[in-house]
Amino acid sequence: MRVPGLIAAAVAACGLTVAALAAVGPVPGLVSAGSGSAGSGSAGSGSPGLSALASVTASPGVIRIGHAQSGPPSTADCEKSYKVACYEPGQIEQAYHLPALYARGVTGKGATIVIVDSYGSPTIKGDLSVFDHTFGLPAPPSFRIIQPAGKVPPYNPNNSDMVGWAGETTLDVEYAHTVAPGANLLLVETPVSETEGVHGFPQIVQAERYVLDHHLGDVISQSFSATEQTLPNSSAVQALRGAYQLADKDKVTVLAAAGDSGAADVGLDETTYYLRPVTSWPDSDPLVTGVGGTQLHFNSAGQPTAPTVWNDTYNKATDEFAEGGTGPNPLAGGGGKSIFFTRPSYQNGVRNVVGDRRGVPDISMSAACNGSVDTYSTYRGAPAGWSQSCGTSEATPLFAGIVALADQVAGHSLGLINPALYQLSARHAPGIVDVTSGNNTVSFKQGGREHTVPGFTARSGYSLAAGVGTVNAEYFVPELAFLAGH
Repeated sequence: MRVPGLIAAAVAACGLTVAALAAVGPVPGLVSAGSGSAGSGSAGSGSPGLSALASVTASPGVIRIGHAQSGPPSTADCEKSYKVACYEPGQIEQAYHLPALYARGVTGKGATIVIVDSYGSPTIKGDLSVFDHTFGLPAPPSFRIIQPAGKVPPYNPNNSDMVGWAGETTLDVEYAHTVAPGANLLLVETPVSETEGVHGFPQIVQAERYVLDHHLGDVISQSFSATEQTLPNSSAVQALRGAYQLADKDKVTVLAAAGDSGAADVGLDETTYYLRPVTSWPDSDPLVTGVGGTQLHFNSAGQPTAPTVWNDTYNKATDEFAEGGTGPNPLAGGGGKSIFFTRPSYQNGVRNVVGDRRGVPDISMSAACNGSVDTYSTYRGAPAGWSQSCGTSEATPLFAGIVALADQVAGHSLGLINPALYQLSARHAPGIVDVTSGNNTVSFKQGGREHTVPGFTARSGYSLAAGVGTVNAEYFVPELAFLAGH
């Protein structure tokens, strides 16, 4: 989910040691698959079970643009200065028709959004307070920070991993709260070894198990992933699924970002992309809702119009804004077919698109860099003040807020919502908004030449570019609460 070579963004790839934690039973739909090196079609066998170890590329999905200002820029400010759009919370709320829900008292009250990030941010509580005061948002009823997988090392502004995760944490917290201002927030920070410079899914799984064992939340937001081809085999994936299986049992919804590199994704070396379509995990897990990216559009009167698939790859102004060059750079929502998981039953109705594989994403929300969101942060190692962030790390906490609203309406957590999403889409429910324009084909320069990885095109109904589409929350929230809550 990282964009290699990002110049103006505080994003850093984190090496990931995949170690089998505990044996679990057979996983329906899980098949064996080898791993290939970046840009190749070769496959390796790998050893099953506890011997399935690999260093796997994973990272925060945030793309933080390094144009800090003393005040939050308006859309007009960004368009004048950078020739790209940026949005404030009120515009995000308007795009998803949230004020109609707020007017009825649906704010996420009683629900708890769990945000899982390595390291966290040392300034997040103060930063959220400034963010809320600036935009007239109430403070969350409760905002707790826990470190159940071990004490996080002291923040080091010279550690690019820590700086990147601080940016991720800022975006996650501020925009989950934007959508569900009445929900409780629980930030779960996991430790990262300073000496080795790696973070691990084992610690993430341990932390999430703690949350689930103690019934601390209703929806878990994960804005990170690893390219499936960097995992050694199905046994390694199986051994890391325990938290998702427990969440399914306890009716807790789990979300994961679908990635920011379109149909391509980052290789094990953390700097190159695959030269063929790939996808990532855990968004590809059948027990997880994969969240892709859209680009919002507003008319001259400021009213939202039809969204499109997020793809800034070929937009020179956006490449200059985000990357400091004219590109092309792979800036697009992830999507594709899993090599590890066969088609889950809830996708049987879209078998004409996914074939016999698990397809992602399931649904999409705002993620475009030409349409980034204003965030406020003061952690050291990056410019303090107001800056813009984008990526499916924006989309995921936004949708976590939507789920929290539905949890309030239902009166309880909803668990795995994917069956309901596909049923609502098949019924053409008014809460599902089709995304029928755009694709996630990307191009980039690598090895001295320009490569294009063909992606998938949006269409009415389900696509591997946008999932079932996006949402009109005024209708979607009660629809989801009713269908998934029974």
